[in-house]
Amino acid sequence: MNTATKIFTAAALAILAAGGAQAETYQGVQAPVSANSRADIGAQAAIAARSGNPYAEGANAGVARAVVSVADRSAVRSEAVAAARSANPYSEGASAGVVSIQASPLDRASVRNEARAASRGDALAL
Repeated sequence: MNTATKIFTAAALAILAAGGAQAETYQGVQAPVSANSRADIGAQAAIAARSGNPYAEGANAGVARAVVSVADRSAVRSEAVAAARSANPYSEGASAGVVSIQASPLDRASVRNEARAASRGDALAL
């Protein structure tokens, strides 16, 4: 490299450095300006402290509202029994197979026996 190229490169770098270096001025701590009085702000803070967190998720959200269902209790129970007796209760769509619905009502002793067998890990008699 010749000296003219070195001088030109140094001058270009100096111009870039001078253009990029700008200082900011410090204004100090600004005094807060508010139209609300201290009592109003205190009252708003008390309300905010007692209200729930609008941004909470999951377990921190508090007690969930009760879901109101329009389904009939007996229809839901019969669907649950049919799903429990199906081949794969976790299957969806075409792999679910044919669901059989029993016409006769269930007696309490047979349901208790099936629950006891299921809790012990015995195979259910389908």
